[in-house]
Amino acid sequence: MKIRRAKSNSRKKAFEIQTSTRQFEFPYARATPRPTGEDPVVSVDVDKELGREAFTYELKSGRQGSVHIEQVQDYNEDPTYLRDMILYQLTLEAQKRLKSSPLSKRQIIRRLGTSATQFYRLVDQTNYRKSVDQILSLLHVLDCSVELKVRTRRPGSHAA
Repeated sequence: MKIRRAKSNSRKKAFEIQTSTRQFEFPYARATPRPTGEDPVVSVDVDKELGREAFTYELKSGRQGSVHIEQVQDYNEDPTYLRDMILYQLTLEAQKRLKSSPLSKRQIIRRLGTSATQFYRLVDQTNYRKSVDQILSLLHVLDCSVELKVRTRRPGSHAA
């Protein structure tokens, strides 16, 4: 996700980040170094060297910090980011199970009813265009069950 614009809001004590699809806030308290009343933010720029996926800010003291869009999405509990993290974790688990599986890759591909190309896309942890259904099917073929837990939020945790 690319950042279009980032700015500082001293009144809210937060950075305001605009992407092509959403607007987020990221509190100063989560940034390192942390802006304060004595050392306020003097500039904020979208960082082109980081592929517009982060912003860099400078404090009055000259100290600088950068915040990546993933930190912002994590703090704001962005559903797209959370889905991608679930896919990532499930894919890593599938990779681990593949290594210890007695089934050959050819057998797994046949059982999934897919092509070898699609199988390799499925086990690529950097591919986020796959569905949760597909990775669950792979885990099922690898004789795994997946449990989903829904818990009540802990007191004091933030809400988006």
